[in-house]
This record gives sequence, structure tokens and C-alpha cells, in this order.
Amino acid sequence: MRFIKSKKPEKIDIPPGELVEQALSPVLQDNREKLKTLLTGCSDVVMRDFMLASHSPIPGLLLYFDGLVDKEQVALHLLQPLLTEQGGDSSENLSPDEMLKRVQYRILSISEVKTLSNIEELLHHISSGDTVLLIDGCSSGLVAGTRSWQSRGIQTPENEITIFGPKEGLSETLRFNTALLRRRIKSTNFKIENMVIGQLSKTDVALFYIEHIAPRSMVDELKKRLQAIDIDAVLDPRYLVEFVADEKRSIFTQEQYTEKPDRLCGYLLEGRIAIMVDGSPMALIVPVSFLEHLISPEDYYINYIAASLFRLLRLGAFAIALLLPSLYVAVITYHHEMIPTPLLLTLAATRQGVPFPAFVEALLLDLTFELLREAGLRLPRAVGPAVSIVGALIIGDAAVRAGLVSTPMVVIIAATGIASFASPSYNAGIIIRIVRFGFLIASGLLGFLGIMIALILLFVRMTSLSSLGLPYLAPVAPFNWQQLGDILIRRPWFNTKKRPYLEGMENQWRQGKSTGG
Repeated sequence: MRFIKSKKPEKIDIPPGELVEQALSPVLQDNREKLKTLLTGCSDVVMRDFMLASHSPIPGLLLYFDGLVDKEQVALHLLQPLLTEQGGDSSENLSPDEMLKRVQYRILSISEVKTLSNIEELLHHISSGDTVLLIDGCSSGLVAGTRSWQSRGIQTPENEITIFGPKEGLSETLRFNTALLRRRIKSTNFKIENMVIGQLSKTDVALFYIEHIAPRSMVDELKKRLQAIDIDAVLDPRYLVEFVADEKRSIFTQEQYTEKPDRLCGYLLEGRIAIMVDGSPMALIVPVSFLEHLISPEDYYINYIAASLFRLLRLGAFAIALLLPSLYVAVITYHHEMIPTPLLLTLAATRQGVPFPAFVEALLLDLTFELLREAGLRLPRAVGPAVSIVGALIIGDAAVRAGLVSTPMVVIIAATGIASFASPSYNAGIIIRIVRFGFLIASGLLGFLGIMIALILLFVRMTSLSSLGLPYLAPVAPFNWQQLGDILIRRPWFNTKKRPYLEGMENQWRQGKSTGG
């Protein structure tokens, strides 16, 4: 075999940005010096020199980051075969490219091996946990899949607790998550497309959809928006939300999040598209309508009659959490005639000595409740719930005894807080908590008229929004009675013939017809 004689490398004065874009050199020592320049200060990088073959030893280099690779795989399936290779006389006449192919197809026993040709690819692979092999005389290198690092493993999601149904939750390792989904949807129509986003983080981002069910136009549009993102790092799917959302300046969330693989598969089977980021257990789902935030994943694991009743209960809780304080303030301040006389006398008696009007009283109590909720979330788990519950009891009782607030107002705010917790979606809860203050201000200014104006403005704003082209209030606006039947109530499976319609969907049938795969 003929290979290029190594020479003493010259000092590298090329800027790192230009150095990254260069192709690999056939001279191993040149590659080593370039990599040392780029990896200066990286104490966790490992450069392992070795000599390939026995008759005509050829210098080689293994490169990886300590802690990201499985060292046992590196030792048994890379180093050991390379160091014990007996090429014989036939290896003397091999060209560098032929020698590289021999190593790839005859020597290495690891399952995943492919070639690379430039330094940028090399750096991306070793940062992802792969091991790169360079051989003197070859202008290409080999990358071996040796990724392995400590992970949280598969656990039950804390934010989506269900009594029935699967208990598995997504983890921070993207490849584990793809396996959880692939195990549930075994069709070849289930597609997983990878891309890399982030100039510094080089984060692996995966796009999930089912071909012939997810509208092709939506998939292409989402890929276009993702590929247009130019940011230094992506650490969570929420980094991508404000780039891919139809309306970027709105408090109304236009996507859904989940940590449950079964729930994610349910959305995919309805034609939705999911995005996952390596390092985060959250999956982002688009498109979604606002009413879908009131649907719990457990609805599909219990009897459809009970699930429908619970869904209507959550819808009522949503209305209570949004409107109850403002309705109470409007009635107490402007519309006394709507209250029965005995109840009016009772309320008037409880408000004697209260120095604030009903609007200020409700605003102060609501702000205090939100402050206690935030404090309970930020405190350690062992003391957080105790502080929020005990704090609310003590502060509420002390405020009533001091004559600062009335007892009915404490009851109203407590009922509102409980109703806001009934929402299965944390994002929908945030919307309720913010919009509620707008209704409270409107009721304090104009009573029922203010509430009606606020409702009209709210509906106008929501109908103007969309999620990847899907109207935000679908199927209410535009109205679709057939699809509304699986929003207000849970339709039984034996009566669920079609998927929710999305424009561009090729196969809408769930029963009786199939796409194959």
C-alpha cells in the first residue's frame, strides 16, 4: 500500500470559522493539528493514536468526547479489531480509499459505521457521542455510532398523571423517545425526519408524522419554517414555538405539549405533526385548536359516557375560572336587582366595614392567590404544597378577621382557583389566569356590558388566529357539527368512523379503510 509520507506540520494561522469548513486532509498529522487548534480548552476530548495492521503499520487516530461514548464499544468493536488486524500481503497493494473500505466493511464489528469528509461533520458527530476514525493517507474518515450517556430513563410523567392507560413517559434522550413511538405505530408510513438546528448547540430535532394522514402541505410548511431558524442554540421545543407559530405575538398558545407517548401517537393518528428536541422530554404538537386543550388523555381509557360527563365538567370549570370573579363584581357593583333580597341582605352584611370596593377586593385577592401559587411551585417539593395551602388559609382568614375582605369574596376566589386547576393543559391554565384579569377590569368599569364587550373582543381575537393553518376555534368557528361531537363529549370508538378533518388529508377513515404500510 502507498500512502503519503507525513511531514512536519506548519503553524496554523487560519481562523477557527474557516478551519471548520475545510475538508479533511489525507495527511493525518495535518488533521491532528487542525483538530487540536479547534479543540483547545476541551479537556474532555480523547485522541487515541494506534497503528493499523501488522506487516505495514499505518498510523491512525480515534477521536471522541469522554462521557458521551460507550467506552466498552470503543474498546471491543473499534480498537481491538484495528489493533489485531492481520491484513496479510494483500493489504500492501491497497489504495487509501480501498484500505478505508476494508476497515469499514471487513474490520470494524460495530453496527453503525459511515464515512465523513470534512471537519464540520467530524465535530458534529463527536459532539453527539460518536467516535471518529482517521487513517493516514485517507482524505475521508469513518464515524462509528457509540453514543451512550447517563439518562433519566423511562418514568411516569409528573405533569400528566392518569389512573388508567400507559404510565410510560418520554425522556430527555431523543432515540429512546423514537423507540417508544415506533413500538406503538409499526407502519412504514410513520415517518421520523431529523434536522440539526443551532449554530453552537447543533441540536438534533426530529419531526414526526404519518404519511397520507398528515396533510403534505402542512408538513412541508412546518419543515420550511424550521429550516429557516437561525439561532445559536435550541435547548427545548419551546425555543422553536415562537418561530413556527402562525401568530407570534399572542398569549394564546397555538400548540400542544405532552410527555406521554400514547397521547402523542393519538395526535399523530389524527393527522397532527410533532416536534421533539434532543435533551427535552416534551413533544410539541401542531396544529391544534383551543378546545383541544380541555381534553384529557384519560378520556379515551374510561367509559365514553363517564368521559363525556367529565369533559362537560371541565368545560364548566373553564367558564367558572374565566368569568366567576367578574360576574360577582358586576352583580355586587352594578346589578343588585338580579340578586334575591335575602341573599342581597346577607352579602351586604358581610361587606360592612370592608374599606375597598368589590373590584379592588377581588383584584387584591386574585393577585394574592396567584402569588401563593407561584411561591408553591418555586419552593422545594417537600414544603411547596404546604406553604401554598396553609398560606392561603391563614392569609384568607386573617384578611376576613381584619375586615379587609368579605367572606363571600374569599369563597369566590377559592372556587375560581379550584376551577382553574381542572384544566388538563397547563398552557390553557395560563391563558385563563391572564384573561381573567381582563374580564375583572371590564366588569369593574361597565358591569355586564363590560363583560360582554370583553367576550366579543376575546372571540374576535381567537377567531383571527390559526395553528399551522387550522382555525384556532375549530370546529366551533368555522362550525362543524360532526367534529364538535368529539370535543364537547367523547365519541365512542365504535362510532368514530373518521379522523378530524384537516385540509389536505388524504385518508380520513379510521375504520373500514386503511392506508396500508
